[in-house]
Amino acid sequence: MKAKIPVTLILLFVATMLIAQEKFEDKLLKRDGQIISCKVREIGDDEIKYSEEGMRSDILIGIDKNKVASIVFADGREMKMADSMSSSVNYATQRRNALKVNAFLPISGAFELGYERSLVPGRSIEGSLGIIYSGIDQGTDMDASGVFLKVGYKFIRDPDFYLKGMRYAHILKGGYVKPELAFTTFNFSSYDASGQNSPNHRESLARFAVLLNLGKQVVFDNRFLFDWFVGAGYMLGGTEGTYRYFAFIGDESSSFVMTGGIRVGLLF
Repeated sequence: MKAKIPVTLILLFVATMLIAQEKFEDKLLKRDGQIISCKVREIGDDEIKYSEEGMRSDILIGIDKNKVASIVFADGREMKMADSMSSSVNYATQRRNALKVNAFLPISGAFELGYERSLVPGRSIEGSLGIIYSGIDQGTDMDASGVFLKVGYKFIRDPDFYLKGMRYAHILKGGYVKPELAFTTFNFSSYDASGQNSPNHRESLARFAVLLNLGKQVVFDNRFLFDWFVGAGYMLGGTEGTYRYFAFIGDESSSFVMTGGIRVGLLF
């Protein structure tokens, strides 16, 4: 009977030690597919700190949160980690909408008002309406009136280098690539060789184009923006004597067209 008491004490001591021993059953699932078994100690704004089995408990290893897709804790709970570049929380105070005007288009006899909205960090959609109100083309002796429409999807370039906790300076700021569809329709009068205001005849024209734009947009004080771009594409509907279609320009003998401009705008 007395011999059983020391055995019982030893078993209780071992059981207590096993219960008190730390379990390294948390898992960090990295974005590259690697899994780290560890004990998570701290989750900060930019870094996760953990300790590994076999190392002293006061030695902590840090890992950038952007490299971790999720944490699976020992009790089965899972915590998803958002990339700082794509997390909408980091841009909650930034204005996501913008109204723009094409600064120099009125010189050619048209006015363009555009609207852009950020969908997610690095992506936005943009559309514009143009009013063709007048303007004599010196090369074709043409006076036109009509409208044009544009709609495009903007891919804002990610930085080409990496820093911990990196994010866009502004959700609408940066270099971009924008595929775009454009449609223009207008009536125009051709003038005789003497330049008299009496038109010889009135004609209608409608054209559709697929464009690819490259540009850069700068945002000031979360209120103002400055956007410049160039683009090229292919026009459908045949060529015309005029090279100016207001939404884009092209050669009278080719379906290849180009576009470009400078826009200024307000954010809201």
